[in-house]
Amino acid sequence: MDVIELLPRLHLLRFPVGQAYFWHDGAESTLIDAGAAGAGRTIADALTALGRAPGDVRRIVLTHFHEDHAGGAGEFAELSGAEVLAHGLDAPFVRGELPGPPPRFEDWELPIHAEVSRHLPQGERVRPRSVTPLSDGDVLDFGGGARVVHVPGHTDGSLALFLPDEGVLFTGDTVAASPVDGAVIPGVFNLDRPQLLDSLHRLAALDAEVACFGHGDPVVGRASAALRRAADSHPATG
Repeated sequence: MDVIELLPRLHLLRFPVGQAYFWHDGAESTLIDAGAAGAGRTIADALTALGRAPGDVRRIVLTHFHEDHAGGAGEFAELSGAEVLAHGLDAPFVRGELPGPPPRFEDWELPIHAEVSRHLPQGERVRPRSVTPLSDGDVLDFGGGARVVHVPGHTDGSLALFLPDEGVLFTGDTVAASPVDGAVIPGVFNLDRPQLLDSLHRLAALDAEVACFGHGDPVVGRASAALRRAADSHPATG
């Protein structure tokens, strides 16, 4: 796993599949997404390398329930004592109470998904003991007030986090950066692509300077312009 400083208070954790982020407020940290099963110890080691400890992480906010984002949450929560939070619609899947609905794949996505799946660990993952449900408009106590933005489409309970005071946006898999040329694009492997495009337009309307995606290189500087270009290329349906 690579650990990359994007801003003095923001670090990217890049896993074999997907990525997560640390946001730091003084001695307290927040983890946004948690990698796949088995990532908990790796995340803890990354904190140590940054001169911090797992117990410094107060909360783990999950953008959605998919394995490459939520699989490591239970393990890291046990190591750190951090609270796990997810949108109320995805929380039952994070807790393992129900199986999450699979994406509705486009034909061209199937071979890509098969290749991605080869790099994900198999078997049971450690589930969080509890998951705090979130709703659109909730404000979390980090980054000067992190606003929860419900962005359904990738999953029903996908969420983004916007830090208005910092101009930082965490999009989850609603938005991605192309591995070919870095262009900002709509996310793939969706439950409802038209709904995802509507969510992309909602995020493009925010005044973000930095955009942190679930997959692909973040945009550091003038992120809202890049998001608007992506939205203009993919008309909303609503």
